[in-house]
Amino acid sequence: MLTPLAAARGAAPRRRGRRWIWLGFVGIAAALAVAAWSRRAPEVQATSVASAYPSARFAELSASGYVVAQRRAAVASKATGRLVELAVREGSVVKAGDLIARIDAADVLPTVLAAEAGVRQAEATRRQAAVELDNARADLERTLGLKDQGFVSPQAVDSARRRADAAAAALAANDAAIAQSRAQLNVQRVARDNTEIRAPFDGVVLVKNANVGDLITPLSSATGALGAVVTMADMSTLEVEADVSEANVGRIRIDQPVEIALDALPDKRFAGSVARIVPTVDRAKATVMTKIRFEQLDPRILPEMAARVVFLSQAASEADRRPVMALNPKAVVERDGRRVVLRIGADERLEAVPVSVGRTLGDVVEIAPGALKPGERVVLAPADTLAAGTRVTVAK
Repeated sequence: MLTPLAAARGAAPRRRGRRWIWLGFVGIAAALAVAAWSRRAPEVQATSVASAYPSARFAELSASGYVVAQRRAAVASKATGRLVELAVREGSVVKAGDLIARIDAADVLPTVLAAEAGVRQAEATRRQAAVELDNARADLERTLGLKDQGFVSPQAVDSARRRADAAAAALAANDAAIAQSRAQLNVQRVARDNTEIRAPFDGVVLVKNANVGDLITPLSSATGALGAVVTMADMSTLEVEADVSEANVGRIRIDQPVEIALDALPDKRFAGSVARIVPTVDRAKATVMTKIRFEQLDPRILPEMAARVVFLSQAASEADRRPVMALNPKAVVERDGRRVVLRIGADERLEAVPVSVGRTLGDVVEIAPGALKPGERVVLAPADTLAAGTRVTVAK
């Protein structure tokens, strides 16, 4: 049987043995971690192949704005009444003078008829006065003839002459009455025409502001009443209104060529030029408004579309306004004597793709089509150690 001292001496070597075993496990785990770390996929920065426009090399300045119709109207009535007919809707194309809407004219039509009757009555009275004048003049001529023969007295001649003069005055009064009646008729016809709302110019209806049954009045502040029936615009007067910083106003000029990009039509660029520079500064924004005309309008261009305007140093050709493929020049590297990019595949492995580099377009360079597609990812500024087949991790 071991004494307590002997038992203690035997236990110490066993504890030291276990400590070495644990230290061995820790060393193996550390070695495995270092090996795993060394085999981890390298992290790279990525960029995408994008579409660019060759006209970008002529860019001097850019600004943003909106498409605005320079001829636009809120079409309203000059009369007050209930809307009984609406002949258009949103998108309707109208010509100048076309009927847009009609309000109730029940109280105006009787006055028109009364004015027409007044004109007819005045014209009938004039005809009667004209007959009277003819008779008076004939009687005067007969009296003058009888006087020459000595059959009538001078008093009879004077009486016949006064009758003719009175008939002439009555005819003149009737002419004035006819003019007055016709003027009154025109007033009533204008009142009737005011119940018919017509297009002031050729254009397209943008907004329908009222419906049949609504009360229409020129003073739209009245409770429950509406002013404009429709809002319309002349689509041939579409321009882009863009704000340019006052510090850059000196860099633009009238008729300067521009390129217009619309958010609604991202794959299309439109040629334009500076039409006007509004001669005042918005002190709140420190900008000056410029109005840009389209060289050729497209039916897809609509008012209030967001637009970006690029002021050019020279006019761009039709070819310059067609998109080409481009990418960051730092993605192009030399491998085995040729220019390549390292494309990141679906499994995060690299593929070496030869490319042909063309013009510099601002911050990107043009590449020949065929090898790459827009949206594909490539390594940005790849290290010399990266090669095709390497699995990588794309940095966020």
